[in-house]
Amino acid sequence: MPQSEVECLRDEVLKLNRIGIALTSVHQLDQLLDLIVREARALTAADAGSLYLREGERLRFAVSQNDTLRQRLGEAGERALFSSFTLPINERSIAGFVASTRRNLNLADVYRLPAGVPFGFNPDFDRRNDYRTVSLLAVPMLDAEERVLGVLQLINATQHGQVIPFHERFEDLVRSLASQAAVAVRNAELTQELKRVHLDTIYRLSVAAEYRDHDTAMHVRRMSHYSAALARRLGYDARRVEQVLYASPMHDVGKIGIPDAILLKPGRLTPEEREVMQQHPEIGSRILSGSDSEILKLSEVVALTHHEKWDGTGYPRRLRGEDIPEVGRIVAVADVFDALSSKRVYKGAMGMDEALSILQKDAGTHFDPRCVSAFLDIRSEVADIAQRYRDPDVKTA
Repeated sequence: MPQSEVECLRDEVLKLNRIGIALTSVHQLDQLLDLIVREARALTAADAGSLYLREGERLRFAVSQNDTLRQRLGEAGERALFSSFTLPINERSIAGFVASTRRNLNLADVYRLPAGVPFGFNPDFDRRNDYRTVSLLAVPMLDAEERVLGVLQLINATQHGQVIPFHERFEDLVRSLASQAAVAVRNAELTQELKRVHLDTIYRLSVAAEYRDHDTAMHVRRMSHYSAALARRLGYDARRVEQVLYASPMHDVGKIGIPDAILLKPGRLTPEEREVMQQHPEIGSRILSGSDSEILKLSEVVALTHHEKWDGTGYPRRLRGEDIPEVGRIVAVADVFDALSSKRVYKGAMGMDEALSILQKDAGTHFDPRCVSAFLDIRSEVADIAQRYRDPDVKTA
């Protein structure tokens, strides 16, 4: 083998190793899928690429990237062209053929397929978008047990600005990348499932206290998603937003320590009863204290501070302004908004406009004005959350 080819192969193997390391560092599934396609395209100098994930006996079109269309339409315009769809795992389509046979396909020109192949190329996308698919390399994504998790598809290898066929040496390289990607995808899916189970457990534990106080399971879900959306609007990074999502449902866990005679009393509380009720933040804080978990540490802060008020008239410690931890200020807005806008056995639900106007009126006294302003900014997202997690008996027009 000529020295130049040896050096080229060495460089590509080093790139593949670097890509493998990069894939293991990403655990958000959407980000991982995007990275897989981007790195595979960079490895092969491909103009475009796509990725299908297996769902039962079908493939779901999950990611697409196209440099030509991005340059022509911009990033938002390019994204708007692609919508998710599924196709059966059979030999009639290129991706279906690769998934069903577990074989690579390296096609020099998809419009001039070899005679006798069972699959065809669908030109609809090219026609709609004035694009010309020529060369295509498709490989199966096989996990450690050789199960097909998806198909990676690369389009239009380029050299000096011209479209060329994919060199055959790329077949093994891209197949190796796809196998690494399959393991990373499987790990990300397992992580995602563990997170779903964890969050569901948190909701169920939180609802144990909420059920005793007329609130519903959906209240816990709504207020946690409102809290996370507000944290995102305030500039929290994705990891911190997720922590807020997980921590906020436990805000009222301390109510489990309040006697039913007080917690469920239908009328106005006496001053003595109110004093007992106002112990629930400290009870919750004690329940959640002493953990090394970042989420439980944050939950402890939420439980203790979500009834503090911006002007210092809240409880249990009468903290004022920025002395109140920001996550407590966030959850205060989310919790009160949901209480105002939700129906309970003892009251009707306010409309969104009325509930938001109360938040505005109480900004600077009850609530952090910055949190209220940010909450108003995400009004449409708040409405989506309210609809997604509405109480079962709520009828929509």
